[in-house]
Amino acid sequence: MVTQEQLISWGIQFGIALAVIILGNIVSKFLVSMVGKAMEKKKVDPVIVGFVSRILYVILILGVLIAAISQLGVDTTSLVAVLGAAGLAIGLALKDSLSNFASGVLIVALRPFKAGDFVEAGGCMGSVQEIQLFSTTLKTPDNKIVIVPNAAVTGNAITNFSTQKTRRVDLVIGVSYDADIKQAKELLVSILEADERILKDPAYTVAVSELADSSVNFVVRPWVNSADYWGVYFDLHETIKIKLDEAEIGIPYPQMDVHVHQ
Repeated sequence: MVTQEQLISWGIQFGIALAVIILGNIVSKFLVSMVGKAMEKKKVDPVIVGFVSRILYVILILGVLIAAISQLGVDTTSLVAVLGAAGLAIGLALKDSLSNFASGVLIVALRPFKAGDFVEAGGCMGSVQEIQLFSTTLKTPDNKIVIVPNAAVTGNAITNFSTQKTRRVDLVIGVSYDADIKQAKELLVSILEADERILKDPAYTVAVSELADSSVNFVVRPWVNSADYWGVYFDLHETIKIKLDEAEIGIPYPQMDVHVHQ
């Protein structure tokens, strides 16, 4: 038979446990906020700030829950052991998720990219929006959000297009075998010289790279600021086509001659 004293005692214990959870949650959020602000003052990357804040909050809340349970008279030593065994079983069942989590830690530690960088990772290309516990969020050039598992990011090659201030635009331009090669080269050089976005240092390259089946191929390799890459890439294609047409220099395409013998 439950006595009134026992009910009162259980009520007090429950109230204390509830107070521990409420106050612990408030204190945890306060500590996480303080750590976040301290990291921001040190100009730490926002992606790392968010990642560390989430991990810290989870750890603090687990501690608060264990403290609250101990107020209910539960032996936390055996509880921790049970949680450890359960954690092992859950870990085996959720090995893919844990792999993503571990990969997230590696991304934060090694910092192959930061928020705002334009990267190709995990088979996707876009600007880094956020690194979360289990995934990395990218924003594609056509304004789509792609969520890539962290394990896929670290398990494949990562190309960061934003780490260097300059990039080289690589074009292959084919002209007809009947064309004047010197004239074609001079025309390509003049196009590069006329574009103010193309850098003088490093110097650009215009050279014959191949005597192909249907054309004489030039490599056109100017250097530009990273922000100008796509603009220069598209504009050069258009300008080269227009200028070659004006100079009556043919741009051949693959052909096949069929001879019929009777």
